[in-house]
Amino acid sequence: MKKTCLGIILLLFFTPRAMSQGTYLHQPAIENRAVDLLHENQLLFKDLNKNQKLDIYEDWRQPVEARVDDLLKQMTLEEKVGMLLINTLNASEKGKMPDNAVDLIENQKMTRFIFRNAIVENPVNTGGGNGFAGVQITPFEAAQFMNAVQELSESTRLGIPAMFKSNSRNHMEIDARAGINEVAGSFSTWPKESGLAATRDLELIADFAKIMSEEWRAIGLRGMYGYMADLSTEPRWYRVHETFTEDSDLATDIITVLIKNLQGEKLNSKSIALTIKHFPGGGPQEGGGDPHYEFGKNQVYPAGKFDYHLAPFKAAVDAGASSIMAYYGIPVGQPYLPNTVGMAFSKGILTDLLRTKLGFKGYVNSDTGIIGDRAWGLEDKSVEEQILIALEAGTDILSGFSNNKQIRDLVDSGKLPESRVNLSVTRLLKEQFELGLFENPYVDPNRASYVVGNPSFQRKADLAQRKSIVLLQNKATLPLAQPKGQDTLSIFTMGMKTDFFKDRAWSNYKVTSGNYAKEKGEALPAIPKETDFAIIRIQVTNVGGADRRFGGADPTELDFLSFSEMAKSKSWKISPALEDIQKIMETLGPEKTILSIDFRQPYVLDEGSGLLNAAGVLATFGVSDAAVMDIVMGKFNPSGKLPYALAKTSAAVVAQEPDAPGYPEKDTLFPFGFGLSYK
Repeated sequence: MKKTCLGIILLLFFTPRAMSQGTYLHQPAIENRAVDLLHENQLLFKDLNKNQKLDIYEDWRQPVEARVDDLLKQMTLEEKVGMLLINTLNASEKGKMPDNAVDLIENQKMTRFIFRNAIVENPVNTGGGNGFAGVQITPFEAAQFMNAVQELSESTRLGIPAMFKSNSRNHMEIDARAGINEVAGSFSTWPKESGLAATRDLELIADFAKIMSEEWRAIGLRGMYGYMADLSTEPRWYRVHETFTEDSDLATDIITVLIKNLQGEKLNSKSIALTIKHFPGGGPQEGGGDPHYEFGKNQVYPAGKFDYHLAPFKAAVDAGASSIMAYYGIPVGQPYLPNTVGMAFSKGILTDLLRTKLGFKGYVNSDTGIIGDRAWGLEDKSVEEQILIALEAGTDILSGFSNNKQIRDLVDSGKLPESRVNLSVTRLLKEQFELGLFENPYVDPNRASYVVGNPSFQRKADLAQRKSIVLLQNKATLPLAQPKGQDTLSIFTMGMKTDFFKDRAWSNYKVTSGNYAKEKGEALPAIPKETDFAIIRIQVTNVGGADRRFGGADPTELDFLSFSEMAKSKSWKISPALEDIQKIMETLGPEKTILSIDFRQPYVLDEGSGLLNAAGVLATFGVSDAAVMDIVMGKFNPSGKLPYALAKTSAAVVAQEPDAPGYPEKDTLFPFGFGLSYK
């Protein structure tokens, strides 16, 4: 039989019903690069195990369950164990396949990988190597890389295709951290998750999901570590910027829309399979710490709101989420036992609650690094013991782990029943079959180049950015009057890109940038006397060393959420500096100052900071300068609503129970759902 290295067979008479079942009634698209094609009754199949006959698992007409069962019977223990492993596999420069890919696929027998490379139009790499975060590559190179990995996978004994997953990529991100999220780069750039919630537009969120799916599939990404169904009830938790809202009902609606539009009613060849995280709700962190770190390992529920946090996950299960990720945290005091270990090690959480009570049928994907690094409650146990406890609890695949032999030895020694491995493999293979990867895992790099971030996608994203902006305060100043004829408007800006105003649309504006580099000895530029208004965009980030590489403030400064406190701290950075903002307001007058504050967490606009003296205050959640100016100049009527309440003081944040949304009225500056408009 003649091998076709690039044998692409076009889809014939395809029906959506057949696709949604993961079993085709008519010839699906087939592409082969490392195996022969099999012909039967004028239909084509891939000879994945190279035995020159059609096996049940190669037959796309067969039910998924039958295909899984047939393949499982043909797998060696080593190949089965490889299915339980997932780790980072990034492309090298120019999209080349790195050396470790061969070890992971051929020796560790792995089929699932986390992809972390930034995708940009013009990669800039410093020659520092291809580490955890990966180097920058183009969409074309990303597609080439994933095709190369798929070809290597196809050449293995059974030809099981690879499954690439990624953290979120389609959001305006000022402080992307590997292991948390990725920069949007070439992808369409939407507001952050809280911004999507602020739009209160579920149809627009559905459009977001459909566009994201198109872009991800174009480069070969078929799975996501996300979205987060966690609630933002604890403002001190730095991962609030990845949550949608503090409101359980709103989060439930959004998660359902995302699953239905990214996965479909059922997984199919056009799905992005989701791993909803972090079960059973990673929001109520004790003291605001995060369980990436030892100081944040406890999740607490003093207000008794466990079920409030669980609700979006129940909705995710009901909507058909393919996978669920448990968090590192310990569910302190909960009835699901054991409640003294991390979620991924708790049979009460993963089996009794998730599977038995909620009826989850998919697979449980651990968070990255639960074995060894963040095995909270089991720090005194060996790696082998941690693996056994995780699998016995109900975890199916270990993220950040790629040692096949360690798990295989547990089976060989009789400590881990092979039947338990088979159960996880069955759950995992089902996803790969339903996604159509066994028929065609390849993508067209040229198509990736024009699909990713195309203008029609970005136009929708731009609309979402504008709809996400919340007008918090307006002292009869906004919108500013647009200059007409020969008139000019003189504005002083900080925190905005200087080249933005070079467009002809701003020819009637005299713009002075206040941006400067203090580390280079520069000082705040003088404010021209004729300045009409100052427009200042404020960003807040955290600074710290490798001990907090995933983000967040120093544990001694988690309570510092007010701008006055952050300005004096060591691990919070306000840009531009609060001192400069106050100087501008003093020089020009607060009545001529417009502030646009990017809320990655529910910061406190304390009285001492003076920020509320400004004539106008906008809350943003990851938007462009253009979006801000469209609101300021009245080109777009603000319609965003706060996704979470804002407290009057840091003391109110500390006093509020971490599992409870909002604050008492006396402590509330702006309630959940607040938002002004011009009309």
